[in-house]
Amino acid sequence: MPSLKEIKTRIASVNSTRKITSAMKMVASSKLNHAQRMIGNMLPYETLLEHILKTFIASEADARNVFTEERPVKRVALIVFSSNSSLCGGFNANVIKLMEKALQDYQDLGKDHILIYPIGRRVAEKVTKLGYTSAGEFYELADKPNVQGCIDIAQEIGKKFVDGEIDKVEMIYHHFKSAGSQILTRKTFLPIDLTEELNADKERDLSSNLATAKAQEYLRKKQEKKERQQESVKPLNDNFIVEPDMNTVLSRLIPKLAHLSIYTALLDSNASEHAARMVAMQTATDNADELLRDLNLQYNKSRQQAITSELLDIVGGSVNN
Repeated sequence: MPSLKEIKTRIASVNSTRKITSAMKMVASSKLNHAQRMIGNMLPYETLLEHILKTFIASEADARNVFTEERPVKRVALIVFSSNSSLCGGFNANVIKLMEKALQDYQDLGKDHILIYPIGRRVAEKVTKLGYTSAGEFYELADKPNVQGCIDIAQEIGKKFVDGEIDKVEMIYHHFKSAGSQILTRKTFLPIDLTEELNADKERDLSSNLATAKAQEYLRKKQEKKERQQESVKPLNDNFIVEPDMNTVLSRLIPKLAHLSIYTALLDSNASEHAARMVAMQTATDNADELLRDLNLQYNKSRQQAITSELLDIVGGSVNN
């Protein structure tokens, strides 16, 4: 049985760890609030632009572009979003697992015909370990999302797609739905999928960073109420007048949608990372609290046993005298 000094040392150690996890949880919560605001500021523009473009292409018979045409897949590019650091539960492990599944799907093409854009240190290290071709290092973009970095990636990928160096592009990331729900997503980036439902998986709760069961039930009811209200809203007028011509309009709209799609995925991944870290640190703090309760109980029992033993020694000594 451990001595009182050993138990006391362990209590101090667990207390120190608990302070660290609690602080990390508060930092992750603050960063999550900032990430939610960034998504909220960008989302209306991105959603409406996607609606306009896809409805426009689907409704016009001659609205076709090189970015919408499917062709035999001989070369593939994957844009994979992870984090630079750990301590965020299974966030990175799940992304890497889905990336490996995608690589297995395209293994017949050969490693030389698969190009990976690793957004984040964790996935970049895995790509190097697996021996696949990496398009560069984007560590800073994973920590500090910015539009210009996404535009550069979208322009590079778009040029490769137009030149025939790439036939298909996919994105792998966590779609941020709420603080307690992040959906691992594998999505076709190019060519643009006209059969995909407009505004699919756009539901997000950006007003709360709570991940408890009661909070999630409240958010679910709130979302159902919002959906009932949206049913009575008049839909967007999809009758377009094209000026100056079809090619000019498509050449301006499609690049905007491309870099906005990457930026949206980056913000989703960033918010999901902070949410996962917040939940992981909260779990670690709760486990530390439970461990402290057990250690304090064990300490009190050992202390009481030592006191009782000393009293028995005193009583026994007095009786012998």
